[in-house]
Amino acid sequence: MIIKSGAPRSLGLPAPEARLRFDTELQEIGGGPRRRLLMVDDEPAFELSFYCGTCPFLFRRLEGAKEKLSLEGVQAQLGGTLHELDDGGVIDAYATLLPEGEYLPLLLSVEARLVVPGMDGDYFSGEQVTTWGVDQFWGLPEYPHTPYYRTFEAVVDTDAHLYEFVVPMVPPAWNERQRVEEYVTLMEQGSVPTAVAISTLDVCEPAGGIPIDHYRHWGLTHFLLDGHHKLEAAATAGRPVQILSLLALGESLAGAEDCAQLPTLRAQPRAARASGA
Repeated sequence: MIIKSGAPRSLGLPAPEARLRFDTELQEIGGGPRRRLLMVDDEPAFELSFYCGTCPFLFRRLEGAKEKLSLEGVQAQLGGTLHELDDGGVIDAYATLLPEGEYLPLLLSVEARLVVPGMDGDYFSGEQVTTWGVDQFWGLPEYPHTPYYRTFEAVVDTDAHLYEFVVPMVPPAWNERQRVEEYVTLMEQGSVPTAVAISTLDVCEPAGGIPIDHYRHWGLTHFLLDGHHKLEAAATAGRPVQILSLLALGESLAGAEDCAQLPTLRAQPRAARASGA
């Protein structure tokens, strides 16, 4: 369910001052495929889908994803339900971490399911393989190097399907057990706390070949800045949690028209893709 969406906003700091930024990097000396990266403190934290748009959708945790990015000044607001996008100045507070750019704010209600790569429900060894097959060099599915949460999916049209993911900066195993249990108790009593994420929308479609199920994969990925304990607690308790998503429009592999559809798509009932639809 979408609770609120706003107009695109200019947020963030110049790249040298922001803790987060997007970048590209040569994979090997002398040339090679350019990796698209989300950087934290100038270290590669996540590898993202390739710019070509025909390679499989991707988020892959790297060595730079090693700490949470919570801000102390807004924890009271985030401990409960946000009713407006700007409740308590949360967006302005997190804008101090972001790279300068245009962002679409979205306030979402999600029901999270924790997924371990290669296990039941894994997008990369399930839906993605059905479209792209396994990696031709490794002979294996893409591997994200992190557990993650699946939260929502919906039909875009007959040739496209939206998949939503919440990706923690650090693995859930790093969370403090007592804090997770405290949130579980609060959620079972009806509390709906709020997490914060920087997000991207990547639209990917295979260029050719004969996939079993050829269609465009819309990957909406929320990289958690605040809310690691909340997401694990929500998945454990089977209770909803809010996410304040700041969608980086200029850093997504999607056109302006695609990004503008997100509030409408996110308001639809959840629906799995009918294979071969």
